[in-house]
Amino acid sequence: MKTAQTSAIAHLTPDMQRFYRRVVRTYGLQDHHRRLVLCAGEAHDRMVEARNLLAREGITTTDRHGQTRPHPAVAIERDSRIGFARLLRELGLADEADTARPPALPRRYAGRD
Repeated sequence: MKTAQTSAIAHLTPDMQRFYRRVVRTYGLQDHHRRLVLCAGEAHDRMVEARNLLAREGITTTDRHGQTRPHPAVAIERDSRIGFARLLRELGLADEADTARPPALPRRYAGRD
């Protein structure tokens, strides 16, 4: 018998299904947090799908004018990677030791030169 959780994540790859279950089991998440974990899994799967396509077809393509252009999957991979990272950060699952990102400015200084 399928549970609501099982049917909600059935479209994810087995790796992301395990990720989803592990996060849900480890953290006390509310419904909206579980939806964010699901979105993170979808973003990761899309990133991997785009990466695999790029591995087969290459990172560039030739347009109808003979010009070399980035393959459209380059943007899909990049955007999905960014989305996955942002969702992890939003959920507080990003590595706390990550010091590569500069600290946020207080709101009163944001946007001022």
